Amino acid sequence: MTPVSTDTPLARAAEEALRQVNAPRDVPTTLQTIVEVARRTIPGIDHVSVSLARRDGTLETVAGTDDVAKGLDRVQYELGEGPCLYAVLEERTVRVEHLRHEQRWPGYVARAVREGLQAQMGLRLFVDEDTLGGLNLYSSTQETFDEGTLELAELFAASAAVALGGVRERSQLAEALESRELIGVAVGVVMQRFGLDRSRAFEFLARTSQNSNTKLRDVAERLVAQTEHEGPADGADGADGADGS
Repeated sequence: MTPVSTDTPLARAAEEALRQVNAPRDVPTTLQTIVEVARRTIPGIDHVSVSLARRDGTLETVAGTDDVAKGLDRVQYELGEGPCLYAVLEERTVRVEHLRHEQRWPGYVARAVREGLQAQMGLRLFVDEDTLGGLNLYSSTQETFDEGTLELAELFAASAAVALGGVRERSQLAEALESRELIGVAVGVVMQRFGLDRSRAFEFLARTSQNSNTKLRDVAERLVAQTEHEGPADGADGADGADGS
C-alpha cells in the first residue's frame, strides 16, 4: 500500500482543520467550527451538520452549515430512516453514492433527490463506546467519493468526536461546580433564615427536593432567586417550621 503523502494541499488542509477543531472553545462554537471546517476541507462536500444523540434515543441537529443540511437531517428524523440515523445506530461509517439508486431508505431518498442531493456520508461521533452523535456530509455536486475523501472524512470525524467529548466533559464539570456553588449559597440562606446549622440546612433542602420531586439544584436556584427578589428575610418565624417541630 502506497503511504499517503503528508505534504499535499489536502494533507495540509486536513492538518489545519484538525487544529481548528481541537482549539478550546464553548460547545456551540465547537460544533459550528466542526461543520464549517468539514465543508471547507473535505472534497466534494457541500453541506454538513452535526446530530447529537439525546438520552431518550432521539437525535437533534445542533450545528449546520446551511438550511439544506438541517432540512435533510429533519427529514431523516421524521421518517426514522436514512444514512444519518443508520450511522449513529448501526454502522459507524455509511457511504451512499449514486443516491438516487439507493434502496434501503426509499422514503428519505425520494425526498433527498428532489432536493438535488447526489451522495451522502454519515459518520458516528463516539469516544470509546460512548456515542455522541453523528457527522452528516452531503454532496449536491458529485455522485461518488474517492478513497482519499472517505479516509479524510473518517479521520475528521474521529478528531471531531474527541474534541466534542472533551468539550462535553468540561461543560459537565463546569455545570457541576456551578451547582455545588449554588447549593452552598442556598444552604447559607436556610441557615440564616431558620437558624439552623449547615448539616440541618442541607437536610432541609434535600427533604424539600424529595417531597416536591424537584432536583436539588432547582430547589436551590429558586430559593436563591426568591431571596434576591425579596431581600433578607426575618428568620424568627420560620425556625420552628424548618425544625419540623
